[in-house]
Amino acid sequence: MLEGDVDAIGLATSLILVGVALAVSLSQQLRLEKQLIWATVRAFVQLVVMGFVLAWLLEPGRGVAYSWVWVACMVVFAGWTVHKRAPEVPGLFGMAVVALAASTLVTMGVIFGFGVFPMEARAIVPLGGMMIGNSLSGTVLAARRVADELTEKRPEVEARLALGHSSQQAGRPYVRSAMRTALTPQIESTKAVGLVFLPGAMTGLILAGVDPVDAVLVQAAIMYLILGAVATTSLVVGLGSVRQLFTPDHRLRRLTRSSD
Repeated sequence: MLEGDVDAIGLATSLILVGVALAVSLSQQLRLEKQLIWATVRAFVQLVVMGFVLAWLLEPGRGVAYSWVWVACMVVFAGWTVHKRAPEVPGLFGMAVVALAASTLVTMGVIFGFGVFPMEARAIVPLGGMMIGNSLSGTVLAARRVADELTEKRPEVEARLALGHSSQQAGRPYVRSAMRTALTPQIESTKAVGLVFLPGAMTGLILAGVDPVDAVLVQAAIMYLILGAVATTSLVVGLGSVRQLFTPDHRLRRLTRSSD
């Protein structure tokens, strides 16, 4: 077995902490058992499928166009995921796809345009996944928090509207709160890089034999791009959600809370 390979026993052993989480959920009646099991199984299936896809994309002579098609599919799926997590926001799917596609194109353009990585399948798909995956979390949180804030503070919003405020003015304080909530995890993650955890890109480069200083510089560039992508997509979707949640005559739509 090659170094870094994981056999069935190693994979099973890695589930120990998942078992602990299940035990805690049962003992504390958190009712998260089904979600934990489904997340574990789904992640495994998706990773196996991704492994076969990457093996196909990395075959010698395979054009990079196929890799870009796969990245486009990831953008569409991410947009659909945002829509499913906050279905109460009208037009969220298209808004999320546009925001994710734009941020991905810009960040990937910087990475390949400045030669941080060569434009090859082994770089396009993983880097695209990093940008889209991190942006997805912030975008979902932004959309949901905007909807939840306006739902919870509906009496206050309607009072502002009654005083003659426009929908943008009436919703602004609650949108600010939602945006802070959406961006805080990525900001804190960026602040903790190198002190609390070592990111995957840097670790992978070091394990591959790249000089640690060079690996750090590459990781810094990627982290800055991820932070920018998350901030951009979260702000675009958050502010766009506000427009969608009010009618053209500045009335707050009746919202139904989404459930996980």
